[in-house]
Amino acid sequence: MTLGLVLAGGESRRMGRDKAEALLGGRPLAVHALARLRPQVSWLALNSRSAPQDMAADVTLVPDSDAVRLGPLAGVLAGLRHAQAIGQDFVATVPVDAPFFPQMLVTRLREAISDAYPIAVAASGETLHPVFALWPARLADDLETFLRTDPKRRVRSFQERHRAATVIFPASDPSPFLNLNTPEDLAEAERLLAMRRDDE
Repeated sequence: MTLGLVLAGGESRRMGRDKAEALLGGRPLAVHALARLRPQVSWLALNSRSAPQDMAADVTLVPDSDAVRLGPLAGVLAGLRHAQAIGQDFVATVPVDAPFFPQMLVTRLREAISDAYPIAVAASGETLHPVFALWPARLADDLETFLRTDPKRRVRSFQERHRAATVIFPASDPSPFLNLNTPEDLAEAERLLAMRRDDE
């Protein structure tokens, strides 16, 4: 029972516009991420203050509970609270700006979860991708305390606090965890998307 959560609460300064609304292949990046996550989870949610155009009706909008921007962990906390409310045991998180993440991401992360390692995090090669992760909903209270008391609120710091299993995915060029930060990155993603369509 896993809630899939697309994290779209960042400020998108380098992109120059809201990443969730930025178009790739004629669809908002948020819609790409949600569509890729949909077959991997039981429920879907978007961590954002507003819904992008074309968002499916089965997606719940889950904004940060605090108006002050506290980084991606605030989005994770919103997802954990929502998961508790709808009876989901885990939350799988992905960022809104990575449209090509693995189609077996959640399955692989779930296989790594254990009593000793309650959180699972994706990596490719030697690069860790902390926001591509699977979190147990039961950590919501501790995460809320962490956000109130830790001055840096780093994702990796909270994961290390609870021990996180690292799940290695094959490294490739481009990386399956390629994230789009600038208009130039978006243009490159358009080229990659067109190549994938040509190969189908």
